[in-house]
Amino acid sequence: MFNNGDIVKVLIPNVINTGYDYRLDCSAEIGDFVRVSVMNRQYIGVIVGAGDSNLAPEKIKSIISLCNIGKMSKDDIDWIYKMSQWTLMAPGAVLRLIINVPDAFDAPKTEQLYIYNFDTKSKMTDSRQAVADAFQSNDNDAMSVNDIINIAHVSNAVVKTMIKNEILVPTVAREIVDNRFQYKYFDTNTVILNPEQQSAADKIADAIDAGGFSVYLLDGITGSGKTQVYFDSALRAYNAGKSVLLMMPEIALTAQFMDRFEKRFGAPPVVWHSNLTSARRRDIWRGVARGDIRIVVGTRSALFLPWQNLGLIVVDEEHDTSYKQEDMGNYHARDMAILRAKIAGFPVILASATPSTETMHNVAMGKYNRLRLTSRFGGAQMPKIETIDMRNNRPESYKIGDDEFTGNLSAQLCAEITKTLDDKKQVMLFINRRGFAPIVQCKKCGWVAECPDCSMALNYHKHINKLVCHMCGHMENVPTVCPQCKNNVSTRGAGLEKIEQEINAKFPNARTALVSSDTIMSRQALERLVHKMENGKIDIIIGTQILAKGHHFPNLTLVGVVDADMGLFGTDFRAGEHTFQQLFQVAGRAGRGEFPGRVLLQTYQPEHPVIRAICAGDRDEFMASDMESRRAAQMPPFGQLIAVIVESDKEITLKKYCDALSASAPQLNGGRIMGPIAAQIYQIRNWYRMRFLVSGSARANLQPIVRDWISRVKQPANVRIKIDVNPQNFM
Repeated sequence: MFNNGDIVKVLIPNVINTGYDYRLDCSAEIGDFVRVSVMNRQYIGVIVGAGDSNLAPEKIKSIISLCNIGKMSKDDIDWIYKMSQWTLMAPGAVLRLIINVPDAFDAPKTEQLYIYNFDTKSKMTDSRQAVADAFQSNDNDAMSVNDIINIAHVSNAVVKTMIKNEILVPTVAREIVDNRFQYKYFDTNTVILNPEQQSAADKIADAIDAGGFSVYLLDGITGSGKTQVYFDSALRAYNAGKSVLLMMPEIALTAQFMDRFEKRFGAPPVVWHSNLTSARRRDIWRGVARGDIRIVVGTRSALFLPWQNLGLIVVDEEHDTSYKQEDMGNYHARDMAILRAKIAGFPVILASATPSTETMHNVAMGKYNRLRLTSRFGGAQMPKIETIDMRNNRPESYKIGDDEFTGNLSAQLCAEITKTLDDKKQVMLFINRRGFAPIVQCKKCGWVAECPDCSMALNYHKHINKLVCHMCGHMENVPTVCPQCKNNVSTRGAGLEKIEQEINAKFPNARTALVSSDTIMSRQALERLVHKMENGKIDIIIGTQILAKGHHFPNLTLVGVVDADMGLFGTDFRAGEHTFQQLFQVAGRAGRGEFPGRVLLQTYQPEHPVIRAICAGDRDEFMASDMESRRAAQMPPFGQLIAVIVESDKEITLKKYCDALSASAPQLNGGRIMGPIAAQIYQIRNWYRMRFLVSGSARANLQPIVRDWISRVKQPANVRIKIDVNPQNFM
């Protein structure tokens, strides 16, 4: 306890901050939130200890006020500093991930709010549907114009028109309700676990009751009922007075998850993600900080809510690369969740049908406990997985009017689609590429449409008839002729829109739907599609990786993978692992009901180890082989990598700074520093990029070496440095 007049160290949410000294004007404790001033700008900070700057007393400012809204525990503060040491983010940058709702410490602002008039007879355009979905995703709360624009991703002009047409109706600001989202949960006893599930649930229950840190890998095949097992664990921790985080890679996964949750827990979950109104984010943040909200379903940012008495974290689809953050600091949410649990002393559940190599290595080392679910819930059988050798089964062309197009679907796959539709069953086609075609090119002079701001080819999106950069979002019109030689341009490669065109030509009576981040802009949009699939209103669904995980379509019996080779030959040493995980998850969508399923993989490499392993269902054998390759190459988890990405808006500045870094690079014992080389995507949003890669053994303590190395070279003002420990992205 600190008293009035004591000097304390306050950490503020700033990317370079490690803490400043302030004088208290009241009693306070470590972990209390306080309002302070830095260079005439106010911040909310947290007291992390006694002052240590040795400044003269007259130079130390007083805090402005103590914030009476929850507090951070000593364990949480330790977690901030441990995370900082591991990721090389400044402690203030980690705190910024936690204090990410500044409004939570202020009285709600007075601003004009609007409600959606669902009784309107106006025409429902795509933009208006996006606005309606934004309201529904926030339980139809009143929203400000800024909230509508940010969540629905529409223009101010769209909102103004909707207000003018009385689709959006002004309303008074809602009253502040401090007990919002304080649901009471209980076991509705609507689910009976099978013996395999019950055995796994009992082992986790024992760990929750015993207390202390432990990690459980819930390793179950697709459709084995992993969700109900960790629901059981969540109820156990909740009934013991603990808080529970159910972390998911994408909030889109909750389309069917929400119904399962409410049926099991008797009330809906509190959901945390980026598409919430500012008022809703404020209410949830404050509710968690006060300890009133004790179960949250959320994406990776939910890990940084101000949890009180956190007692269990579940990381669903723990292998998913969406858990890796690469914008506001580089961290892996799964690993930081385990770090948080280790410091505070509570269990973590990692759930996956295709666990990551790092997780399986920790199981092999005895650090994690493995619980296996080997059979599908309800007696459903795993689908039969086969390949179509595209070297001997060339796709057939098709016509639209008088125009003939090169196909992407083999005759064998088309025949199976016909048979499935005749049997009144559903088909899923998977291709992990958005748009119509990835390249627009002149075949005469070789010109390729490229983004003016990035080193990327522009993708053609036929539905909007635009060229789009998938890196920065730049859009431009499709050229009618080549800008260099004035000859006709054509498209190369296939995206899901091109597959849709082929399906519509070959199966004109089939009801189709596209699923990608371009077409599914909200959880509500995904739920509508899921309900249409469940009600048999879609015959063929064509989609990207959004379809690969979490969905249960009982009448879906055929899955076709258009290009199974797409991810096999990248520069990433994890390419094989990621391809296996993705295709295995996609295959798991077939045959989840009473009807058997079949999966067909179109491939030019049927003998590839990844493809063979998927067809044989030999996941463990493939992973053992992949781990041996990594062991030989000293790649993670048998070695460490740290990427140092240097960016500048001036090429000459970038080169000079990288040369200076290279000249001062230290010699590593058992490791090396490679680079600099131009990043594979050299330019993004007009910033040029170079990369260094630091490698070392699994026991090497590389972070202090990298920190010291970077600090010894003066960084120009127009240079940015990103440090990525164990990178997932090598672009």
